[in-house]
Amino acid sequence: MKRLALLLVVACGDNADGEDRQGGDTTVDDRTREAFRQPAANLDDAGRARYQAGRSPFDFHWMEPKLGPLFNNDACLGCHAGNGRGLSQIGFGAVSQALVRVSDPTGTPDVPNGPAPVLGYGTQLQDHATVGLAEVNVTLTWIEVTDTYGDGELFTLREPRLAIKTSLGEYLPATTQYSYRQAPPLIGLGLLEAIALSPDPDDADGDGISGRVNEVWDPVRGTVPGRFGWKANTSRLHVQVAGAFDNDMGLSSYVFPELDREDDVNDQQLDDAVFFASTIAVPVAAERDADAWRGRALFASFGCEGCHVPTQTTGEHPIAALANQRIHPYTDLLIHDMGDRLADARPDFLATGTEWRTPPLWGIGLAQIVQAGVTYLHDGRARTLAEAILWHGGEAESAREAFRNAPKSDRDALLAFLDTL
Repeated sequence: MKRLALLLVVACGDNADGEDRQGGDTTVDDRTREAFRQPAANLDDAGRARYQAGRSPFDFHWMEPKLGPLFNNDACLGCHAGNGRGLSQIGFGAVSQALVRVSDPTGTPDVPNGPAPVLGYGTQLQDHATVGLAEVNVTLTWIEVTDTYGDGELFTLREPRLAIKTSLGEYLPATTQYSYRQAPPLIGLGLLEAIALSPDPDDADGDGISGRVNEVWDPVRGTVPGRFGWKANTSRLHVQVAGAFDNDMGLSSYVFPELDREDDVNDQQLDDAVFFASTIAVPVAAERDADAWRGRALFASFGCEGCHVPTQTTGEHPIAALANQRIHPYTDLLIHDMGDRLADARPDFLATGTEWRTPPLWGIGLAQIVQAGVTYLHDGRARTLAEAILWHGGEAESAREAFRNAPKSDRDALLAFLDTL
């Protein structure tokens, strides 16, 4: 009876807090395939018009002479179908929706404390070209391992293996560090830009979790806190969007210019694309049944909230619709040690090979509705949300073990809760 009473209190409290309005006033009442394609609900007419203007360069399939000459995909939408996450897809016979970051541990960084480029390849490999040969050919395969839940039920996990050769059939230098990454979802990015970071690098509160801020290089502002990207390796949306144009499609802009030619993406196109990325709405959470409410309580008791902080409040933002909003992104935007099993062995500014930014969970219940076949974690290794939890280690090991050793009814309840987000 005590447990039931506790769950009822949690349920009533969540209703009172409006957790279903995950993006605050920006939230849209849409949980269809189009849920991630809506403008923030509280934009005025001018904002909605600019959202549509920014959608154009985002959806556009860029062509020569602007595209490339080296690239991974020819459109932002090509890796973020429906503004959601991309497929873990790269290599022969497929348009890439993922990419490979590289660095040289013996090299000299181009920016303070950044990853050092690999000579002749930079810090990202492009597997397509408009003319001639691409930089590399990538073959993706998966290896599987089997383990058991505490009650003896079997589960299988998989992890990627990449075979990378130059287009001439050669290997990159043996010291090269690699990180395979798929495209993340795009909802609520402007809201995330407006929340304050609250690091706890020395675990001052004694909860076993010591989230850190990644200090990164911004081409305009210098060394600043990072909050975007799988390792929080990018400072703000202007840099994130311009960097994607530059690295993924070979398109220059005023943020990343080519000094000997006119920018491929003009200033208005870039600024509108940033506005678009900033104001993509967050969908309403689904109605929760008794199991999902129980899963919400288990999410807290297992320790998931230590990193996936449910509620944040935005501060000031140049886009008024995003300012001073109570939101429920389930993230702290900090980097955490996730253990050796998830490590990519490639440092990215201050983030070590085992550290990853806490990904927001809002909208995760719609991921496979927005694009069928998508998977989870930074490289898409997790085919289900249960697998994503089971890959957790490091600071999240106790939460993973709580889930792994829980009765099946509790595991199902937690997953039912995540499906409502």
